[in-house]
Amino acid sequence: MNAPALHIPEKKKEKIRVLAFGTFDIIHPGHIDFLKNAKNLGDELFVIVALDATVEKRKKKPPRFSETMRRNHVETLGIADHVSLGRPTDYLSLPRIIDPDVIALGYDQEAPMELLRNNFPNAKITRLLPHFAEEFKSSKLRNIFPDPLYPPR
Repeated sequence: MNAPALHIPEKKKEKIRVLAFGTFDIIHPGHIDFLKNAKNLGDELFVIVALDATVEKRKKKPPRFSETMRRNHVETLGIADHVSLGRPTDYLSLPRIIDPDVIALGYDQEAPMELLRNNFPNAKITRLLPHFAEEFKSSKLRNIFPDPLYPPR
């Protein structure tokens, strides 16, 4: 599947760009809190939603919702200024274009820290605090709600 083109406005010195990325499979209050807190770190929030193939590779299981649905769910929240799907090969190509000033990570998000630091030496990498982590975690919700609102793909 080809990712839709993302219009990235010209970067302005006075604007702080924040980048967040993740699976966002079952949107819950923890995701909403994460995105709001990420947005509060700057002026523009860019969110990259992981492709299905990337999720399967990293988590060893497919996401419940398709990449297009997950992207649409994040966009519908209205928190992020720009939402895009990731890229199938060079995961860092889109973040390089975005050129973030801040990279926001979830409290339990696995991220290649050395790779991020090497590729974005001027970006502040911030790990955000959890929002009721034991209650709002996608893996737990997946077990509690085995039948999603939408049928499996």
